[in-house]
Amino acid sequence: MTTADMTSLLPFIVMGATSIAVMLLIAVRRTHVAVLVTTLVGLAVTLIILPAVSSAGSRQVTPLLILDSYTFFYTGLIASASFAVALMAYPYFRDREGDHEEFYILLLLATLGSAVLVASNHFASFFLGLELLSVSLYTMLAYSHWRESSTEAGLKYLILAAASASFLLFGMALFYAELGTMELPAIIAALEGRVAYGGLLLTGVAMMTIGIGFKLAVVPFHMWTPDVYEGAPAPVTAFVATVSKGAMFALLLRYFIQIGVHTQASLFLMFGLIAVASMLAGNLLALLQNNVKRILAYSSIAHLGYLMVAFLASGPQAVAAVTFYLAAYFVTTLGAFGVVSLLSSGGKTEGWTNEYRDADALEDYRGLAAREPWLAGVFTAMLLSLAGIPLTAGFVGKFFVVAAGASAALWWLVIVLVVGSAIGLYYYLRVVVIMYAPFPVERRAITAPLSISLLGSVVLAVLAILLIWLGVYPSPLVSAIQAMVASLL
Repeated sequence: MTTADMTSLLPFIVMGATSIAVMLLIAVRRTHVAVLVTTLVGLAVTLIILPAVSSAGSRQVTPLLILDSYTFFYTGLIASASFAVALMAYPYFRDREGDHEEFYILLLLATLGSAVLVASNHFASFFLGLELLSVSLYTMLAYSHWRESSTEAGLKYLILAAASASFLLFGMALFYAELGTMELPAIIAALEGRVAYGGLLLTGVAMMTIGIGFKLAVVPFHMWTPDVYEGAPAPVTAFVATVSKGAMFALLLRYFIQIGVHTQASLFLMFGLIAVASMLAGNLLALLQNNVKRILAYSSIAHLGYLMVAFLASGPQAVAAVTFYLAAYFVTTLGAFGVVSLLSSGGKTEGWTNEYRDADALEDYRGLAAREPWLAGVFTAMLLSLAGIPLTAGFVGKFFVVAAGASAALWWLVIVLVVGSAIGLYYYLRVVVIMYAPFPVERRAITAPLSISLLGSVVLAVLAILLIWLGVYPSPLVSAIQAMVASLL
């Protein structure tokens, strides 16, 4: 491996070294603040060196990894989201019983696995990155050991992720049996120009789709999502909803677009039906929920369906639309779960939330605007962005997705998207109405003012600014994405 290769790998080396540094720090002395600072410094250094290594151009490091502007863009997005999750996790775990320092090792390893997933150029690195992410998530989901629902969430994810991984491996084996290679560029070259796929290849694609569909939580592989979202600690739910799904979709986008999904009728129909089912089922099932985490879980299923519309459109415009939508979705979802995390932090009194559960019931948000107008305002902005209301990042992202679908004449998918968005507006506004409803008189006498973490408030302030900035002035990010797409395709 050359010096240039090592330089290109620096972001991955820093993340791995930071996880080792945190582990050694814990072995010497358990200090929650010191572990948090070490984690943040490692992620910050990763973000600082990304522009420098990205400017060196595209480089393939062994057959396993491809390090180009696409990889570094998504690595930056993933590391930024993990930085925000670490800041959310500190006030959430600070007042809980037990030791919490190991959480940051798992967070760093899951971030590294996500980055490896984005950079994968081979089935081996694809699976290694996926498993590094998944194994870390098993423990992160069950980290709130004082709640049975958290342990249940970790166990459900463990069983279902193991099953989906077996489908993924079987699909990879069928690809290798048919094409004789596991390198993704070689697979794309072998498939180029094929009018139709044989039975072996179609079965392989179907099995890999099951594994990928589970990670993305699209219909019909979505059943784990609401239970895991509800049971997991709020900061971990934010990580699963953003980093885990974003990394997998980035890999899917890079290679399936090049294979030419739109040229294969059977593949196009399969992904089209998944998109329609996700948009409709996600929004309709969210109408029935009285739990904020479950609402956001079903909402995430619908949003992945929206992304599939642009994915099926293919071409440079589609890649740009998906990338911008994911960036906007990261900001919005982190902000929404950031509010849940802050309200779920310790120090609550009877009548508001219990210290040993998250603030995820709709009734927990009744009268929030009167008690904490700042949090209510931020949560309102995030929900309106998820609904695609103008002047928010979500509106611009949804506009690009609709434009990509319309440019490819995918009118049936665009119509379902519009209908699904209209349905979604109802349950988002339902939460907003509850927040601005009068606070019950019987609860005023027994509820003390909330103790909101300054650290968490700063994170929410930054996310709220980004939300409005991307909604009002998206040009800088759009230009960066277009330059990245031009180098990819």
